[in-house]
Amino acid sequence: MKNSIFSGRLSLVGTAVVVALSAPCSTAQAGDTEFKFGGYVKTDVMFSDYSNGAPGSGAISRQFYVPGAIYGAEGNGEQVVDFQARESRFNFKTSTNLDGHKLSGFIELDFMTHADGNERVSNSYSPRIRHAIVSFDNWTIGQTWSTFQNPGALPENLDFVGAAEGTPFVRQSMVRYTNGGFQFAVENPETTVTPNGGGARITSGSGMVPDFVARYNFKTEGGAKFTVAGLARQLNIEQGDLDTQEMGYGVSLTGVIPVGSDDIKLSATVGEGMGRYMALNYANAGVLNSDGDIETISSYGGFASYRHWWNDKLRSSFTVSGFKADNDVALTGGAVNEESYSGYVNLLYSPVKPLTVGVEYMYAENTKQNGDSGELNRVIFSVKYVL
Repeated sequence: MKNSIFSGRLSLVGTAVVVALSAPCSTAQAGDTEFKFGGYVKTDVMFSDYSNGAPGSGAISRQFYVPGAIYGAEGNGEQVVDFQARESRFNFKTSTNLDGHKLSGFIELDFMTHADGNERVSNSYSPRIRHAIVSFDNWTIGQTWSTFQNPGALPENLDFVGAAEGTPFVRQSMVRYTNGGFQFAVENPETTVTPNGGGARITSGSGMVPDFVARYNFKTEGGAKFTVAGLARQLNIEQGDLDTQEMGYGVSLTGVIPVGSDDIKLSATVGEGMGRYMALNYANAGVLNSDGDIETISSYGGFASYRHWWNDKLRSSFTVSGFKADNDVALTGGAVNEESYSGYVNLLYSPVKPLTVGVEYMYAENTKQNGDSGELNRVIFSVKYVL
């Protein structure tokens, strides 16, 4: 009898999943559990001009703009074109009501950043986990956006990140508690520092202290949405003869401000030892001094984006973004990243709600502490269909 009941429930769940994957609404219900399937298909065609020569075809900056990664290989041509559908993604979510408690699970995958495929024959790339979380009432456990980041304030750009140097951008595992507008989280720690005198980045996952984030979300009477977040973290390296710790911190303010049918999105972040939390780890969190101790690197960045709706189907975003690290050259040497800036303008058209076609121009300039610099000009054409 028990096996019969179990088989019946399993069949019901299986049927619900099949319906969720095939129904136009991408939603199904089985008892107290709702199933949703989502994602989108996106194809990009990118024409890029690298001032220092293009990186190889498998380089990450050929997939999207990564500050610090636009310096090409000597002898390579400067102008390249890339076709890709790697940003396409799919996700699956369940939500269950259990005697007044809400239990949900969410997993999402895409195909970015991997170098395990090539463009010679099949363009086959492995899926990667973006999000994998379980939520129970006010608790969230798993991998998702860092609590220090507000993805809702990111500009509507065709580039994969958009305003990459001006925003906190981290996905990682965590335990988060939410109460109204307040959020408190302990998140996965990871330390990146520059060796004394410069050289290859030292990455360390040692130490027992997680990163701590506190955040407050609030709205104004005019409909503007703001987020204030604070980060506290211990930088820790225990490798070979190195055994050193130092504290780092950061503060970030983001906002979405309606202007009639348009909106302004903005972000401003400053701190000591933020490192990987800002600008896709354009600068490290600290540098080792002559005694082998960590000295934090201060940095700040931000962006502003104005989105204008020309009509109910046509819109444009105008975005500027920047980041700066205050390196102690006596410790870091001159070959470390110092400043990064980028600008974007696009035109997006949605003839029907699930479909968007668009074109975007972006310009980026990266400068090292010794004055070496690189520029990237890129035009992106995209087609996106939301499942």
